[in-house]
Amino acid sequence: MAVISYCTVGSNHLTEAKAFYDALLGSAGIRRLFDHPSGGRVYGKDGNLTFAVLGPYDKNPATVGNGSMFAFRFDSREDVDSFHAKALSLGGSDEGAPGERGPKMYFSYFRDLDGNKICAFSVG
Repeated sequence: MAVISYCTVGSNHLTEAKAFYDALLGSAGIRRLFDHPSGGRVYGKDGNLTFAVLGPYDKNPATVGNGSMFAFRFDSREDVDSFHAKALSLGGSDEGAPGERGPKMYFSYFRDLDGNKICAFSVG
């Protein structure tokens, strides 16, 4: 069976992006694993890579992938609410307030400082 192991977003403002993700991911128990040679940072939890903010490998400007989105799964609706609120408090922009999106499906959406779309959700 194959599963997605980690995801990355690009940034043109790595100092600000690292501060944003240090605070946001740290609030969910996801910690910095190491600084990346691009000037970015790699994060993880429980010994697993989960997320990275990087400077693009080709040295061209980072751009937002149209239709791209990454999601973090949480155990509770309260955790989704907290993560979404934290992102907005750090300067992220709202793309969909926390709420039911289907039976037992609770989702929220925001964009980071570079415009990358991120989702937080819980099921059940």
